[in-house]
Amino acid sequence: MKFAVIENEFGEVGVDEKVLSENIDEEIVEVMNGCICCTVRGDLVEALKKLYKRVEQFDGVIIETTGLADPAPVCQTFFIDDMIEDMYRLDSVITVVDAKHITERLAEVKPEGVENEAVEQVAFADKILLNKVDLSNDAELTKIEGELKKINPTASIQRTEQSKVNPSDILNIQAFELKRVLDFDPEFLDEDQEHQHDSTVSSVAVKVEADVNMEMLEQWIRRVITGDGANLYRYKGVIAVKGMPVKFVFQGVGMLFHGGFQEGAAWKKGEKRESRFVFIGKDLDHKFYREGFLACRADQPLRFPVGTKVCANVGQWEEGVVIKQWDEGNAYRIELDNGEKTNVWAPIDTDHYVRKFSETQV
Repeated sequence: MKFAVIENEFGEVGVDEKVLSENIDEEIVEVMNGCICCTVRGDLVEALKKLYKRVEQFDGVIIETTGLADPAPVCQTFFIDDMIEDMYRLDSVITVVDAKHITERLAEVKPEGVENEAVEQVAFADKILLNKVDLSNDAELTKIEGELKKINPTASIQRTEQSKVNPSDILNIQAFELKRVLDFDPEFLDEDQEHQHDSTVSSVAVKVEADVNMEMLEQWIRRVITGDGANLYRYKGVIAVKGMPVKFVFQGVGMLFHGGFQEGAAWKKGEKRESRFVFIGKDLDHKFYREGFLACRADQPLRFPVGTKVCANVGQWEEGVVIKQWDEGNAYRIELDNGEKTNVWAPIDTDHYVRKFSETQV
């Protein structure tokens, strides 16, 4: 089967299209810089209408909303817009639940008049994928399932790891029932009903056509997660690391970070080596995020050309010679003058790791 995918990014920078394989059969349409349930809802309608002109090229449309979206207005689109209602049938609403963080998100106290998006997403789900079950024990998962059932007693719950499911479990299951929705939300078809997002939640995104120093990137990410981990709802990025032919892809929730050089995601000949990320969370310091990331750029010339004699910090200062610049993400590969010709890396071009040779310093 072949699908068109409408992806909603809360920030102004898209990430996923830089990760997906060029061999996929899906059509990807990004709806950027706003929540698909409100500020860019008109873009959703236009995207659906444009896709329908090529309807013979795919079997269905998958809409991936941002994690901050209220599903009600998105579903409502298929019933109050006459053209969309004639063109499409809403099959189901699938909600992916993070077993590690869902209890905290459901209990989060919001300002008066502001909806809890996590509760709304569970309530509207026709099917719930309880993900990251490998990070919890069975007793914890049973308790979580009980909490989810209190909010939505009719939705089926399927436990998953890394969101791995059989496509037949979530596609063409014909689970959406308008009557069920109207039972708990009688105003569902009221086009004028309003909803309010938490103004303390925002996204910060950066896109720069520059390579990044791997060591500095890791230090920056570590600092961000340590300082803001509890307030980070979602983050992801694709990074061009200096000296590496493969994309570094990372993503995470809260303190749970996962990243690495993605197999099969080499930078193609002629492709712009762009580094980009988006962080979504509460009370984020946008200036700190942008300036911290930009400080990781590796677009300045290195101080020591190949062949330069230097002193390398290997716990103590030892003489050596620079034999390569930007080797596997490190600023220098240095061959030590220790008789064994040991090779070491200097990850960053600073005097802390490598400095100009001087007999008085060795």
